Amino acid sequence: MEAVSQLVQHFRREMSKVVVGQEELKTQGLIALLCQGHALLEGVPGIAKTLAVKTLSHLLGLDFQRLQCTSDLMPADIIGTNVLNLADSTFQLHPGPVFTHLLLVDEVNRMPPRTQAALLECMEERQVTIDGTRHALSPFFTVFATQNPVDFEGTYPLPEAQLDRFLVKIRVLYPEASEEVQLLSNVQNGFDSHDLDSAGLSPIDPELLKQSRQEVRTVKVQESLFTYVVQLVRRTRTWPALSLGASPRAAVNLMVFSKALAAVDGREYIIPDDVKQAALPVLRHRIVLKPEADLEGITPDQVLQDVLRAVEVPR
Repeated sequence: MEAVSQLVQHFRREMSKVVVGQEELKTQGLIALLCQGHALLEGVPGIAKTLAVKTLSHLLGLDFQRLQCTSDLMPADIIGTNVLNLADSTFQLHPGPVFTHLLLVDEVNRMPPRTQAALLECMEERQVTIDGTRHALSPFFTVFATQNPVDFEGTYPLPEAQLDRFLVKIRVLYPEASEEVQLLSNVQNGFDSHDLDSAGLSPIDPELLKQSRQEVRTVKVQESLFTYVVQLVRRTRTWPALSLGASPRAAVNLMVFSKALAAVDGREYIIPDDVKQAALPVLRHRIVLKPEADLEGITPDQVLQDVLRAVEVPR
């Protein structure tokens, strides 16, 4: 895990110069890139969601685009369209913001269903279809979508099919008091979140990301852990508090995320604790609570903790 170790050490050192705290956001965001998956970030405004993604792209030298979602956003606004060139009477492609490496989709639940469907092909196939012609997206193409857990006015809840395309759902919480003090100190000393060039960041060679992805694929998984992952996922389908359990795609993503956690920890094999650590971020957005459970204030994380306790851990 030499490449992964170098990548993680460099990433954590440089990210700490810009984003104070938010270790879960930083680590799981990097793992989403290592696993070639997409991440859904849930948190209130002003807690460094956008800044973390921008810094990630800046460090890795990847292109970055930000898409602000509104209720009148059309599919062509995100994937692009063919425009007639009057000079030679030919159509030319004007690519949309999805033709990038890292795409930040801000307030994704304000996007109307028709436009969400257009984004679905980009996320699953890493391609777009415009006027019947398919256009490939970058192999680094990754969606970081944000949503506000408080404001639901004028929003369109994401369908289960789209939620299942996100590798991970990251809950971004308020920083600790000491971290907020450090943030104020950084700003007082001249830090400007709008000028990352002046932050003194040392870039990461993009080739290191490619090598790290290859190393993650080589992480070994024992037969008993295949069974453990499947038992966890299948248990959610019969859990009394849930009306919808996790899909087979969830089992695949749970294993892939666990392999990345092991690689980040410097191991060439996964252990049950990796699966336990991966369970909440990978499964919390793929299960649906029954109405009565929701009314009682039960959360998806609480249900998943109960499921983890109910399934026997392999030795």
